[in-house]
This record gives sequence, structure tokens and C-alpha cells, in this order.
Amino acid sequence: MEYADQFSFEKIISENKLCLVDFFASWCGPCQLLGPELEKIEKNSLGLKIVKIDVDNNYELASSFNINAVPTMIIFKAGKPVTKLQGYMTGAQILKAVEKIL
Repeated sequence: MEYADQFSFEKIISENKLCLVDFFASWCGPCQLLGPELEKIEKNSLGLKIVKIDVDNNYELASSFNINAVPTMIIFKAGKPVTKLQGYMTGAQILKAVEKIL
């Protein structure tokens, strides 16, 4: 799992065919629970890049995607946002959302 900021975000999104971006905050309990689920997905899911964006340190980037609650995940395909998921989800729920895009 990679942490990104507003400067590295565009490069990461454009270089990866399928990318899940987790907009989180360090003080957010559900965000902390989501972390291990995302780690499992990344280990078991070929081709899915997972990136974490701290909303407190990247306010402008978060607001450009209308992130008003954390955790919020956006799945990007070929550099374009295709699905937005809000709140804590299990790994299985996240994988279902990813599979719909494939």
C-alpha cells in the first residue's frame, strides 16, 4: 500500500490500470479498521493498486473529489474515477465493487 499526496497522486493514478484510493484520517476509527482489509485485498488481488490519501494533509485534493466523510474510497480505471464507496466495508464488499468494474 502506498501513501500519496497531491503531487504524486496524478502520476500513480495514470500509471496503474486499476487503482483504489482510500481517503482517510488518522483520527478516524473506521479508517483504522479499513486498513487491514485493504492490505489483504492488495496481497490477494492482482493488478489492483491501493493508495492512501490523508485528508488532513491533502485537503485540496480531497475536496476536488468532494470527500466530505471518511473513509471514502474511489476506484479509478485508466485514470478516471468510476466508483465511490463511503464508510467502512469488509474486504469482500470492496472486492465485489472492484469486480463490477472489471
